[in-house]
Amino acid sequence: MRYTISVALASLLAGPALAEVPRVVTDLPPVHSLVAQVMGDLGEPDLLLGQGADPHSFQLRPSQARALANADLVVWIGPEMTRWLERALEGRKGEELRLMQVAGTHLQDFGEGAAHDHAGHGHDHADEDHDHAGEGHDHADEGHDHGDEAHDHGEHEGHSHTGLDPHAWLDPENAQLWLTAVARELGHLDPENAATYAANAEAARAALAELDRETAARLDEARNQPFYVFHDAYGYFAGHYGLTVQGSVSAGDAAAPGAAHLADLRTEMAGTPRCIFPEVQHDAKLARQIAQETGAKAGPALDPSGSTLEPGPQLYANLIRGLADGILSCVAP
Repeated sequence: MRYTISVALASLLAGPALAEVPRVVTDLPPVHSLVAQVMGDLGEPDLLLGQGADPHSFQLRPSQARALANADLVVWIGPEMTRWLERALEGRKGEELRLMQVAGTHLQDFGEGAAHDHAGHGHDHADEDHDHAGEGHDHADEGHDHGDEAHDHGEHEGHSHTGLDPHAWLDPENAQLWLTAVARELGHLDPENAATYAANAEAARAALAELDRETAARLDEARNQPFYVFHDAYGYFAGHYGLTVQGSVSAGDAAAPGAAHLADLRTEMAGTPRCIFPEVQHDAKLARQIAQETGAKAGPALDPSGSTLEPGPQLYANLIRGLADGILSCVAP
C-alpha cells in the first residue's frame, strides 16, 4: 500500500508533461541580461562572453561550440560586433535573432548622435538609405569592414570605426524594442509559455522606461559638458541623452592610436579643461598621461559592454547606471 501511495503521489506531483524551454545562447552581457529578463523563471540563457572577456579577441571553448550547435535560439548583436560568431554559426539548424536587424532598431554610423537632440531619435528608424532591418543585409560590402583585410588581426577582429556603429545596445529604446522581439521569438519556439515571455518582456520594458527617465534626469547637468573617451563606442548613449563626446583616444578597439592623432588630440585639449575617460580592457595609462599633459581631468574607466559586471537580469540596468555614474563623477560642474 505504501508503494502504491508513493507512486500515485509522484504521479500527481509530476503533473502533465511540460514543454521543454528553448536552449538559448547569447553573445554579450547586455544581450544576455535582456534575454534573461524575458525568460524569467522558465530558464536561463547561456552567455558566451563572461566577465572580463573581450568580444574582439574571443575564442570559443569546445563546450561553448557544443552549446551553440545544440541551441534552439542564438540571440546576438550581429556580425557588425562579433564577426567570429557569424562563422561559428555557419551550418547550424537552430534559429538565430540578430538584434541589429530587428525592424525599428535605431542604427547610426560612427560619429553620429554625439550631441544632437535625441527625442524620438531624431530620424526615421527605417533608415531607407541603409536598409538596416533587411534580412541578409551585408554591411561589410558597404564599407563597414570589421577586420580581415583592413587589419589582418586573425582572431582579433576589432570593428572598423567607420560606417555602421554596432554599439546599439547603449540606446535604451533599442533595448526596449529588443525585449519584445526576444519574447516573440521565444513564443514561436515555445507556444505553451508564450504568454509568460510576453508578460516578462512587458514588465522589463516598463522597468527600463523608468530607468531611462531617471537616467535622463540625472544626466541633465552633463549636457553642455564635452568630454573625451578612449574609443568611439558611446555614440548611441551620448545621442540618446544629449551628451557631447568631443573625441576619442583610439580610432578602434584593436588599433593603437597613431602619433599624429595623439598630437592633434593633445593640441585640441590643451588649455581647455575637459574630462577624459579610460576604458576597461584597455590600458588606462595613456588616457591619464594625456590628462596630465593637457590639464584635463581623468575620469573612471567606462565599461560599455558590461564586461566587469555580474551577469544576469540586472546587468543591463547596472550598465546604464554605471555609465551615467562614471560620466557624472567627472563631467558634472
